[in-house]
Amino acid sequence: MSIEVYLNYNGNCREAVEYYAEIFDTKTPDFMTFGEAPENPEFQLPEESRDLIMHVGLEIEGTVVMFSDTFPDQMVTQGNHMSLVVSSDDVERIETLFKRMEKEGRVEMPLQKTFWSQCYGSLVDKFGITWQFSHYDETMQL
Repeated sequence: MSIEVYLNYNGNCREAVEYYAEIFDTKTPDFMTFGEAPENPEFQLPEESRDLIMHVGLEIEGTVVMFSDTFPDQMVTQGNHMSLVVSSDDVERIETLFKRMEKEGRVEMPLQKTFWSQCYGSLVDKFGITWQFSHYDETMQL
């Protein structure tokens, strides 16, 4: 059993996934659009939805995160109801990723030593997603 993360966007899913692929030095995955899905005679796909992303998975630091656009009449409300956590035993990697993302994001807590981590920080990226970056080593429990 596993827990997976699925993020929904208001028409800018492709841009978000390409951005995250660049930030995390990973290959941009193949995108599946709503227009590529088999036709359903009981549901007429709105023309403006054909190029929107139906599904894509991106590997981020060893975890697959899934993404999708919503239909134009189903707007996503951005909020603080979820965050993604990047945990690593490599402080340099944490610093690199944080610096890349903070350029177009808003830092909530700069990278710093805390009582639970040698290097921890959080930010909200340009798409409104909250990211936490945390150093861990084999002596710490996740």
